[in-house]
Amino acid sequence: MTRRSATLAVAGALIVALVAVASMLNLPYVVYSPGPVEDTLGEWNGEAVVQIDGADTFPTDGVLDLTTVGVTSADAELDLLTALRAWADPDRAVIPRELVYPQGTTAEQSRQQNAAMLADSQQNAKVAALRELGYDIPERVLVDAVVEDAPADGVLEPGDVVVSVDGAPIATPQDVVDAVTAHEPGETVVFVVEREGQELTQRIETTAAEDDGRALVGFQPVSGFDIPIDIEIGIDERIGGPSAGMIFAVAIYDTLTEGALLDGRHFAGTGEISPDGEVGPIGGIQQKIAAANHDGAELFLAPVDNCDEAAGGNNGDMLVVPVETLDDAIGTIESFVAGDTEDLPTCQS
Repeated sequence: MTRRSATLAVAGALIVALVAVASMLNLPYVVYSPGPVEDTLGEWNGEAVVQIDGADTFPTDGVLDLTTVGVTSADAELDLLTALRAWADPDRAVIPRELVYPQGTTAEQSRQQNAAMLADSQQNAKVAALRELGYDIPERVLVDAVVEDAPADGVLEPGDVVVSVDGAPIATPQDVVDAVTAHEPGETVVFVVEREGQELTQRIETTAAEDDGRALVGFQPVSGFDIPIDIEIGIDERIGGPSAGMIFAVAIYDTLTEGALLDGRHFAGTGEISPDGEVGPIGGIQQKIAAANHDGAELFLAPVDNCDEAAGGNNGDMLVVPVETLDDAIGTIESFVAGDTEDLPTCQS
């Protein structure tokens, strides 16, 4: 063997060894990549994604995609080679793991959290869409989980509507917390709750919290809404988190209004939605823009607070427009369909 051949052989062996070592190194990062898209005006498992009973509905026409991000699973490790490939791909991003999965979070815990956030986003979308249509949707405070063996256990039930505490009307979950903690441990709190159409008065003796000694009765109050229309949203179980809320709200609005809002066009978007119709920022905006672009969308609705980051997304010929509210989103779609795009703001550089 010549010296040159020997040198090449040694170099090759070293490269192989380095690649092998790199493939075994686990990094504290995860990869974001464009995830699947789902048409909220279409069907899932043979049934309409948006199903409404108790109100007149109207035909829709077009594709309105919610967008998602594929992310490394909480129980998977990221090796150096995979990270390097992701760094080199403009449609993917490498993110510090703790920003996505707090330390100790399991894959099942992450799934449950995302499912809960998805359910909340759907609830908010229903309320926002109906309020946009002029419905009066009052906010209520509900009993959520009741702590086992706490004073409220067996007295209050999940789903009870908290009407008043100690005679004071309740408007928000914080009202309940303030009313209870105003007592000393051992004192009695008087709750009036609505259950199955009847008002019940329940007297509960407080106990002391283990961490700070404040009075508590042992249940979690949450916001709820009295929605007069039965709206069901069926969607792929792979999808979780709050970021589809705005698109759900647009789909509900389109289904409940005469005329096809999209007029046969293909649009997409993302963003949290509040019950008042405010659109909030989300993660993975660039990957969602890439997913919508690859799927052929013409217009992408992005939260205004994500606009700077969205400017770096792979949008191709797709127009990316920032929106602050559900009303903005609907108005943007109407303008785009009408061909009035010159005055629309964009997130493109």
